Amino acid sequence: MRRAALTGATGFLGLHLLPALLQADFQVRILARGEPPAGPWDGLPFETVRGGLEDPDALAELVRDADLVVHAAGLIKARKPAAFFAVNRDGTAALAAATRRVAPKARFLFVSSLAAREPQLSDYAASKRQAEAAAQAAFADAPDQLAILRPPAIYGPWDKETLTLFRATQGRFAPVAGHGRTAVVHVRDAAGAIAALAQNWRAGQFALADARAEGYAMHELLLAIARATGGRPYLLALPDWLVLAAGHAAGLWKRLTGTVHIFGPGKAREMLFPDWTVSPAELLPAEIFAPRFGLVEGVADTVAWYRQAGWL
Repeated sequence: MRRAALTGATGFLGLHLLPALLQADFQVRILARGEPPAGPWDGLPFETVRGGLEDPDALAELVRDADLVVHAAGLIKARKPAAFFAVNRDGTAALAAATRRVAPKARFLFVSSLAAREPQLSDYAASKRQAEAAAQAAFADAPDQLAILRPPAIYGPWDKETLTLFRATQGRFAPVAGHGRTAVVHVRDAAGAIAALAQNWRAGQFALADARAEGYAMHELLLAIARATGGRPYLLALPDWLVLAAGHAAGLWKRLTGTVHIFGPGKAREMLFPDWTVSPAELLPAEIFAPRFGLVEGVADTVAWYRQAGWL
């Protein structure tokens, strides 16, 4: 069996990615700071290396004898901007360097973000773009061993970030921010695409999306969620200036209190950006993977899971 090293296994995507890699006949070794979560992985066979991306010894042990390294770890919210670059950029550079040193023939699959396409919008987006550059620099002499995936907004079971949108549709009013379109992908399809690319390797840079790569307007997403939750909210369009003001206020609150949450000035700019769609030329080729979940099916699956888990 082929050996895969996985970072980010205990995150939202990683909870689905570990089983997907096992189903693709990989032996999997994960990097984790603490005990792997009970419940989602009960009975699954995998190894654990204790440590983080800043630990060179843990990284060397993680990638030892690996045929594939899947780097899905990343920071999506932070107290200070520097943390995005320390984890997303520097952590990627450290893992890529360890792979080239310890397992020089291993393929490296970096799960980036569609946000990397617009690095000027936020520290998160800039850190992801610089992380891509770090991986490309490490594999400059072996470009056929590097693949970069840029998923759009990922939703599905275990996701706590988009849960806010689902809950909003059960209230009287649901705010609508921005006037653009955004592609989305269900988490099981995102994990399936990564596992499929691991099995049917193709180097390069690719994006992910559901079957509607041209994306959805925010009011379409909210209405689809409302139909699944049974809510009937009034959609309240927010002016751009109010979204930006709220983002700056959230950023100030974060600095004053030391709290960590995803919304801030950068996230507000990302929300207002008009084009998070994906062109056919960007997509992972259909012969490698085709999405199974449309928006209706994906939202229904997510609502059912949220309710079973008591989150909704």
